[in-house]
Amino acid sequence: MKRLLGLTLLVALIATGMSCGDNGSPGGPSGPGDLQVRLTAPIGALDSAIEFTIAGPAPLTRVTAGAGLRLFQEPLGGSSTNFALIGPLTNGAVILTIGVQDLAVLSQYHGTITGVAMPNYQLRTLTGGYALALTR
Repeated sequence: MKRLLGLTLLVALIATGMSCGDNGSPGGPSGPGDLQVRLTAPIGALDSAIEFTIAGPAPLTRVTAGAGLRLFQEPLGGSSTNFALIGPLTNGAVILTIGVQDLAVLSQYHGTITGVAMPNYQLRTLTGGYALALTR
């Protein structure tokens, strides 16, 4: 009898665990939401413009520039969108907030930097240390 009760309890716990969650996305919610695009720049880099591309499995739904930045962009609608931001770029700052159709596929979105300009708007040679991170 104890064995049957233990087995029943184990099956109930497994069934409960399988029914909980967020549609198979470990560690986070699913459905529409916003992602933050954060810039990592070399220490001491004083940059005033950046050009980059955000790509993912579905078109972005909305875009908002970070504080103090002016945004130029292609129309939203494809699997990738090009952006340019002008203004003071600070290491670690959120430079863009993007709307996505499903937060469960966060890991499938990525950003690629194509150019950075110094305060005099001369293009900087891209060296190691520049990166974009997309987070919730």
